[in-house]
Amino acid sequence: MSSIEFERVSKRFGDVVAVDELSIEIPDGEFMIFVGPSGCGKTTALRMVAGLEEISSGTIRLGSHPINDIDPAERDIAMVFQNYALYPHMTVAANLGFPLRMRRRPKAEIKARVDEVAQLLGIEALLARKPRELSGGQRQRVAMGRSIVRHPQAFLMDEPLSNLDAKLRVQMRAELVKLHRTLGVTTIYVTHDQTEAMTLGQRVTVLDHGVVQQVAPPQELYDWPANSFVASFIGSPPMNFVGGAVESGDVRLGKVAVTLPAEVHARLQTSSRELTVGLRPESFLAESDAQGEVREGLPRVRGRVEIVEQLGSESFVYFRTEDLEVMEVGDRPLDLKGALCARLRAGARYEPGDPIELAIDPACVRLFDNDSGRSLLAERARAGV
Repeated sequence: MSSIEFERVSKRFGDVVAVDELSIEIPDGEFMIFVGPSGCGKTTALRMVAGLEEISSGTIRLGSHPINDIDPAERDIAMVFQNYALYPHMTVAANLGFPLRMRRRPKAEIKARVDEVAQLLGIEALLARKPRELSGGQRQRVAMGRSIVRHPQAFLMDEPLSNLDAKLRVQMRAELVKLHRTLGVTTIYVTHDQTEAMTLGQRVTVLDHGVVQQVAPPQELYDWPANSFVASFIGSPPMNFVGGAVESGDVRLGKVAVTLPAEVHARLQTSSRELTVGLRPESFLAESDAQGEVREGLPRVRGRVEIVEQLGSESFVYFRTEDLEVMEVGDRPLDLKGALCARLRAGARYEPGDPIELAIDPACVRLFDNDSGRSLLAERARAGV
């Protein structure tokens, strides 16, 4: 097992810069997620580690050794693809053992390793079957097993769960976490699904247009995003954005004034200016979401309900208000442009057209520069790019 280091790595396709001076160090044994929208450069970065894409500039190291000029077959890195890439004419056992046969390992060793991996992945009963006889989840286990059987220095996973149905993806996410805990192999996992990023990774690298936006543990990305792009991309439903300004230590949001808690105000890096204010859906509190004393004295916003999504344990309530200046950052369905989203407990019963009054939790307020999108709240020491 080895660490992986990107040192000012770039990849250009003609005039298009797919990856722009990527610099990240992934310690030995870490599960790192690369996440971002389509075209952000995450898969290109992964393919450069594997040797499937030539590096335009910079250095990639496996352990302490540069691998730029090492042939892909000699890098001792295993890659798991989105489309499984199994040999249809081979049994599961033959698929699992193929990488070892290519290295001319003894038959007894191949059988022992195949049996070991099959037991680890719970596919012992499938060894005599061929890929066409397997479900999607079983095929993905075989694909991962073929990578594990080699005992590589690192795993590279390119959206391996995207072909599975929603229920199976949840199950496989849990299995991947347990598998990494067992094997302890350095892993880079590429996904566009921010839910996968939040649930799988020890740290997450958020990319946009080939540029790193933030590298941090999942919860820190959510709580203290480095900029408005990260704030809008991480979280479902995404963060709400409204116009605001700092006035005498308070933040004014349209008709509403919010006094920041001392711990949030201490992070503030500006004293008087217009800015963009981010409010997570859970920043809004309804009467049924908090005790009266908690809501006492909190700023309130009034509006009218547009859409209600009931999810059993909670509800997403989209509402429109004239109290706040709603800003569109990131993507939102056309019929919800100009609406805000509140995450409320299931006990908060609303119907479309109902009036609504919600309190704003000042501790959840996040502030961003209007021009650059950069967070105006000091980042935690361990966060950063």
